[in-house]
Amino acid sequence: MLIGEVARRSGVSARMLRHYESLGLVRPSGRTGSGYREYSGEDIRRIFHIESLRSLGLSLREIGRALDDPGFTPSELVGDLIRQTRERIDAETELLTRLHRIDTANPARWEDALQVVALLQALGSQSAGVRQRAALSSVHETPVPVAALVDAALSETDPNVAGALRWALARSGDDGSGLLAEGLASPDAAVRERAVRSLAEMPGEEAAAQLRQALVHPDIVVRRYAALALGSRGTADAVPTLLDMIVEGENDTDAADALSLLAGDTATADRIATGLVDRLARNTSKAPARGRLTQALAAVPGVTATRALVELSHDADRAVALTAAWLLQLRDTR
Repeated sequence: MLIGEVARRSGVSARMLRHYESLGLVRPSGRTGSGYREYSGEDIRRIFHIESLRSLGLSLREIGRALDDPGFTPSELVGDLIRQTRERIDAETELLTRLHRIDTANPARWEDALQVVALLQALGSQSAGVRQRAALSSVHETPVPVAALVDAALSETDPNVAGALRWALARSGDDGSGLLAEGLASPDAAVRERAVRSLAEMPGEEAAAQLRQALVHPDIVVRRYAALALGSRGTADAVPTLLDMIVEGENDTDAADALSLLAGDTATADRIATGLVDRLARNTSKAPARGRLTQALAAVPGVTATRALVELSHDADRAVALTAAWLLQLRDTR
């Protein structure tokens, strides 16, 4: 079969077939009386083998080895091809994400697009100072797509930069709340913590709804941050978690402050006082916890809290009794 016919049947151009011949990949087995290349059936099978291996991403040099070296095994090469392909996919995915973010910013001019690109690059800088400046400038200068701020906030390890990113997110609108909530499902505990801390600083009902859902999250750190944020917003759903934090001595001062804010409502104040008394009854042998619970009653108004302090002023634990008596005196002087 002559080269033109081979090209038509194989889909490989005559020019490429000549290139294969120059590399020694496939040589026509014969020549016609006029000197034209003539390919045998075996030659054509080799051409199809070459094209099949090219479709896997092998270079022509690697294809030559694969076809001519009996000791050449595919396992190592295929493993390398898998790694290289994954690297290309990652790079292309990163590029696609960046393009989507530039599109989201809806730049009117190329200068605007370039500014967005510069800020996205700055958010990924190795320098913490550069990342922090990019986060701060994203509010007053070139707006950065919220998704980029969320990704940066969820991956940031420097506390100063993380604070700047949370500040920027809080001023970016309510769109970031849903994206941050996705971070709560991360298998990485550090990412979950960054997500809930960022949500805690987000305004709006969407963020509050996400925080309420976080109160039942399996990660106790997420639950605690959510409870503190909701307590400061006046959401009574946070009360049980805040009470547990006082018992456990985890951010107990902040938890007590949040409870005092919630206690401004009479019904919630009674609920808080009842909860504190209930946990005091459950923690009779844990002196530090009982002391913290007693102190927390100080900021809770109402009859229930006062009665609890009266009883505690006669407690068998002298430290608890003295604390309760002192707190009662403070209540009397108000």
